[in-house]
Amino acid sequence: MMKRINKAGAVTLLSILLTVALAITGCQSSGAKSPEAAQNSAEQNTPDEQAKGEGASNSTAPASENSEGQSAETIKEGSMEKEGNVVLKELAFVYNEHTIAISDTANEDQMEQMLGKPDNLKSHTYSAGDGTNMDTLIGFTEKVYTYPGLEIKTISIPEGKQDSIFHIEITDPKYATVRNIKAGDSLDTLKNAYPEGKLLGDGAPNEEDDFRYEPSNYVDVMSFHIKDAKVESIQIYSLLD
Repeated sequence: MMKRINKAGAVTLLSILLTVALAITGCQSSGAKSPEAAQNSAEQNTPDEQAKGEGASNSTAPASENSEGQSAETIKEGSMEKEGNVVLKELAFVYNEHTIAISDTANEDQMEQMLGKPDNLKSHTYSAGDGTNMDTLIGFTEKVYTYPGLEIKTISIPEGKQDSIFHIEITDPKYATVRNIKAGDSLDTLKNAYPEGKLLGDGAPNEEDDFRYEPSNYVDVMSFHIKDAKVESIQIYSLLD
C-alpha cells in the first residue's frame, strides 16, 4: 500500500516539474524578459528617449525665437534717421542724378555743387525786433536760394549747427519728384503716382485746387497746386516748431 502511494506521488511530482519546464521554455521563446532584464533594458533606452524628446523641443525653439525677433522692432514712418526714413526720401526731387530732400543738410557750397550757382541768395537771422513776429525762431538763420523755376529755403539753429532744407517750391518741369511728377503733368497722372494723396477742395477739373500728399508724421508735406487739371507748382515743406 505504501509503495503505491509513493509511486503516485512521484508521478504527480514529475508531472508538475514537466509543466514548469514547459512554461519557462514558452516564456523564453516568446521574448519575455525577467523583471531584472526589463529594468536593465529600460535604463538603457531612457537616455535615447530623453535625447529624442530634447531634440523635438529644441527644433521648435528657433521658430519661436525668430517669430519674436521679427515682431520685436516695428518701424514707423517719420521715426527713423534720414538715411533710412521712407517719408523723407519720398519728400524730395531729383536733378542731375542728385536727390534733394526735406531735412537734408546743405550749405552754400553743397547747394552750388548740386544745383549750380543760384540767381539770388538771401540770408536772415531772426531777432526780437525784426518785425516778423517769429519769436520761436529767434536766433535761427534762414537762407533762400533762388533758381529759375526753383526756390529752396534752409534754416540753421543757433550755436553754429548745420543748415537743413525745410522748404522747396518747384515750377520748372526739369525738377521732378522721386515719383517722376513735374510741373505740367495732368491731374490723372498725379493721382496714379500718389494714390495716397487727396484733393483738398471739391476737385473740379477746370478749377484751382491743391492735391496733398501727407505722410503719417503730419509734419512733412508735399502739396501740388492744380490749375486747369494740371500740376502748376509743387511745394515740399516741413512745419517748423
